Amino acid sequence: DGVLDEDTVAEGLHKLGRSAPGTEYVYLNLSLSGRELSDINILSRYVHLQKLELSYNKINDLSCISHIPYLLELNVSHNELTTYFMFKPPKNLKEVDFSYNQIPKMQDLSAYQSLTKLLLDFNNIEEIKGLEKCRSLNHLSLSHNRLTAISGLENLPIKILDLSSNQIEKITGLDSLKTLQKLDLSSNKITSLEGLEEHDLLEIISLEDNQIAELREFEWIKDLPLLRVLNLLKNPLQEQTDYWLLAIFKVLQLTELDLKKISVEEKVAAVNKYDPPPQVVAAKDHMIHVKNSMRQPQKIFDSTLPSLDAPYPMLVLTGPLACGKRELTHKICRQFKNFFRYGPCHTTRAAYFGEENRLDYYFVSQEAFDEMVNTGKFMATYKYTDYYYGLGRDTVESIAREGLATCTHLEIEGVHSLKNTYFKPRYILLVPMNKGKYEGHLRRKGLFSRPEIEEAVSRVDMYIKISQDFPGYFDAVVNTDELDEAFTELSLLIKAYLGL
Repeated sequence: DGVLDEDTVAEGLHKLGRSAPGTEYVYLNLSLSGRELSDINILSRYVHLQKLELSYNKINDLSCISHIPYLLELNVSHNELTTYFMFKPPKNLKEVDFSYNQIPKMQDLSAYQSLTKLLLDFNNIEEIKGLEKCRSLNHLSLSHNRLTAISGLENLPIKILDLSSNQIEKITGLDSLKTLQKLDLSSNKITSLEGLEEHDLLEIISLEDNQIAELREFEWIKDLPLLRVLNLLKNPLQEQTDYWLLAIFKVLQLTELDLKKISVEEKVAAVNKYDPPPQVVAAKDHMIHVKNSMRQPQKIFDSTLPSLDAPYPMLVLTGPLACGKRELTHKICRQFKNFFRYGPCHTTRAAYFGEENRLDYYFVSQEAFDEMVNTGKFMATYKYTDYYYGLGRDTVESIAREGLATCTHLEIEGVHSLKNTYFKPRYILLVPMNKGKYEGHLRRKGLFSRPEIEEAVSRVDMYIKISQDFPGYFDAVVNTDELDEAFTELSLLIKAYLGL
């Protein structure tokens, strides 16, 4: 008949322990799952119970709980409840499971301030409300309900939140959940990851079976420092080319993606594809130039072939943007005109004010540059900002035929590329040690945008670090805070190289 009696209670009692007041030994736990129970009023006599398991019954009345003041955990999932918490709250009730019932709406839970875990999965709830005073709640689950928006969670200490299988379209209402660690929003109608970017404690995100379509959505979560697990299965963006490696690259801190562990090799492959180290880029470029040159009718560059005595002499000045390397290169070539001639690089960028074609660079279109790459015309190429630069084989060969050494200037990316060839130039690093003065110099030139200036100043430390971390990578380092002093020092170095 579904009425609970003492004999049935006796079958389910377990865990003998000291009562909450500490005056006697009593049974603390009662488990009566799957007993077809509908009337449990007899439980009002069992005042010492601390854990009550009543799942898989036919219960629709929990008023007897009012008489169990020491209750800590209550599981009444898989019953026939249409309301919840319709009883006097046990003072220390912490965990409650009302999943798989028929509850249509949430009630005010101001009296249940000790709650730490509340499960309301598989009900008919349309709105989250009544939790404002639940200042201990750290685990909330409302999967498989009828929610269309996230609300009512302001300033709660929630660490685990499950709102899967609802009808949510946007990730909103989470701004104040500063302790959130695990979030499940799978099987909703979400199209963007916007709204997750401020949750620095998030470790696990599941958005399986949503409508996220664009790879750019990774920008919203790429900086979450503790994010380790991400599930985006059954989203349209999975169909995009290179999704797997790009996802790994964008959120490099991940250890698991789409229920698969990410290997170290996959992380390396992702970085090498989307942001390869300069040496990797240089090596790839070198292989392209070698391969493309081999496809052309063979031509011997006899003037620059390495001899048994010494390689063809070259001088390369390198350093950050507008640090003085252009000016110093031209001055060196004028002072030592019997030894050096300037070898301009080709570039796809437009000329700055004061620059001249063929004198400073060969300014060419992207199409012309690509054609030169494809026909093996370059010995070294590199990309800086959004433009390409290349040192042409014919440029160096024409200088060598005059019996002169080539002097040119490159960014560090060009140095990496040139070091893959058989040429063995002298590399001199020109670096402004006073970054404040350098920044002012860039601003006064009026040629560069604020981001370009910030990037250039930041690269000063990068150049210095390379010099410190790889002794011998540069043959010498010259401070360019004062160009006249830098030129004097550079001249002395070159005289020493030339034995003058």
